[in-house]
Amino acid sequence: MLTRRQILIGTGIAGVVALADRVATAFANASQPSTPVNFDVPKGACDCHTHIFDPQRFPYAEGRAYSPESASVAEMRSLHRALHTDRVVIVQPTSYGMDNSCTLDAVKQLGPAARGIVVVGEKTTEEDLDQMHRGGIRGIRIHLETSVAKQHFKAAVDRIKRRSNWHIETYAQLSVIEAIKDEVIASPVSVSFDHFGGAQAALGLHQSGFDVLLSLVHSGKAYAKVSAPYRSSNLAPDYSDLDPLAKALVAANPQRIIWGTDWPHPQQIPGHKPEEITPLFQIDDGRDLNQLAVWAPDPAQRKAILVDNPARLYGF
Repeated sequence: MLTRRQILIGTGIAGVVALADRVATAFANASQPSTPVNFDVPKGACDCHTHIFDPQRFPYAEGRAYSPESASVAEMRSLHRALHTDRVVIVQPTSYGMDNSCTLDAVKQLGPAARGIVVVGEKTTEEDLDQMHRGGIRGIRIHLETSVAKQHFKAAVDRIKRRSNWHIETYAQLSVIEAIKDEVIASPVSVSFDHFGGAQAALGLHQSGFDVLLSLVHSGKAYAKVSAPYRSSNLAPDYSDLDPLAKALVAANPQRIIWGTDWPHPQQIPGHKPEEITPLFQIDDGRDLNQLAVWAPDPAQRKAILVDNPARLYGF
């Protein structure tokens, strides 16, 4: 079994080392909160970014970049009991490619309190989309690179533009958001940017592209997820350098901010073969949720972020 130190050395990248105190042991169970939530979580609160990994029942896709450890629906239920959240969104992970079976199964298991985001391709029919909608799916996830961002974004819009209650989600860098600004403004469907829109806390409020993200949020043309703070900051455990960015997003338009954990915190490790099982990061989601009270100290704003905005975007 790999040791914690071997995993960190094997990454070969700066920044991951800063997560050392967040990684408990290799090949552990999916993380559970160790810090109690320190504010009253409103009824109907939603964790808007999670994944389920069940390779025994649903094998990972050929050509995948990595193979995360298992993370079950039962473990997710335990997580959300600890966080006092009632609703959840399951987002299709890259390790499953375009096979949405695991995500669809998880949404089915969790029932009316769950929604899903899927990945679609040319072979996905309108009948497939209709069936997925009946199964709780409310949007598609796309991955954009700057050189082809406009083309791929327009194709995604064309695919779901007749589905007014679906939206597009993407984890993109700020340079990509800059590149598709006009397309987002013109989009007839809502758009949500994962994980602070790819902003990096160390670069501050004036990093290139963050003003574009703020303007899209302010105008109501885009949602931003204040999720997975460990992907935007190296200052664990409370990510103090991320506070200005999070507060700026909330101030821009609290009606367009949503929150998520990114549980069970998968991580691609450079040097690992795709078929090698990659350990999940052990993240204290209770402590991370407590940061929302720092970023949005007004209970009314927190209710909007945790309850009202997800209900609008995902159709709860």
